[in-house]
Amino acid sequence: MAGRGIKDRVAIVGMGCTRFGEHWDKSLEDLMVEAAYEAYASAGVEPGDIEAYWFGTCNSGFCGITLSGPLKIQYKPVTRVENFCATGTDAFRNACYAVASGAYDIVLAIGAEKLKDSGYSGLVIPHLLDDGMKPNYSAPAAFSLLAPAYFKKYGLDEKQGKEVLARIAWKNHKNGALNPRAQFRQEVSMEQILKSPIVAAPLGIMDCSGVADGAAAAVIVRAEDAHKYTDKPIYVKALSIACGPGHGSMHQDYDFTTIRETVQAARDAYQQAGVTDPRRQISMAEVHDCFTPTELVIYEDLGFSERGQAWRDVLEGVFDLGGALPVNPDGGLKSFGHPIGASGLRMLFEMFLQLRGEAGPRQIKDPVLGLTHNLGGFPWQSVASVCIVGRELG
Repeated sequence: MAGRGIKDRVAIVGMGCTRFGEHWDKSLEDLMVEAAYEAYASAGVEPGDIEAYWFGTCNSGFCGITLSGPLKIQYKPVTRVENFCATGTDAFRNACYAVASGAYDIVLAIGAEKLKDSGYSGLVIPHLLDDGMKPNYSAPAAFSLLAPAYFKKYGLDEKQGKEVLARIAWKNHKNGALNPRAQFRQEVSMEQILKSPIVAAPLGIMDCSGVADGAAAAVIVRAEDAHKYTDKPIYVKALSIACGPGHGSMHQDYDFTTIRETVQAARDAYQQAGVTDPRRQISMAEVHDCFTPTELVIYEDLGFSERGQAWRDVLEGVFDLGGALPVNPDGGLKSFGHPIGASGLRMLFEMFLQLRGEAGPRQIKDPVLGLTHNLGGFPWQSVASVCIVGRELG
């Protein structure tokens, strides 16, 4: 395992999150200010109370000055963090470690991205140096490989498999329709999803997450100080990041029905949090549904479903808002959108609302533990993060 963790040593006392979407009328700076000031107000603090900042962005800024200017930060440390689609979660993770170490009493983690102005749909990354022999996959093409592999291994024909994937998209849009901050706020029928134009077979447009602008932020303090700021703090139980060596790109035994980094990150997080039965102990989850087959595989990699059973659980409604283990109650990447640097903190924002009983019409009954999961890269080599938070100590 990666480490002992910092269970119950830090707490979230305030959070903020913008609406995600196409913000033609707002700059990156506007979005960061909006998220940060909502977090300050939520925690009942002033900007000057924050002692240090961790800023997650993939491509919308290249140093701490990107944040210090708009927030008028007065000569305090700002650390810029980037870790693929786990960027926001990793900014939060580093901020939590700083507080747990005793270096700071109160800090801010913030993630932000402005993708729509660039005209580029997807993850904007520089080409990595290699020998020139690796295929140039688009993200939809890479993750589309999960679907036929899963269908074949577990005995689903293409029609049945497509219905399972469509059911995942249908669920997330149904949840997102209840969320005023989501990019796409309307339900979409199974028929519409199944008939959507093909992007990378068997994936249609409706199997792919949205590209968006947005920002989210969290105020973090030591657990023993949490009640100085709020009577409903949220305690951090586990923080795990796993970066893989590319096993799947080098070995014939990789079958595209699992993402090893997610399995390892989950294993580490569960050990830190003392979770032995995630299907029953985790009350709700936000997972990285960049594409519908990714969410399907994630269910099994996180231990929410037995191997080969997630498709049945999907059809039975296990992961619906009213199901036994709601997944993506805020709409997920599919409906809420995916401004890369902000997504991890957006997921934590939903856990924050749910655990405090403030999620409105999508409120889950009596949640105890919430899990967030991010995944960046490709199925055969990626960085995965798992965070677990709870409303009570212990």
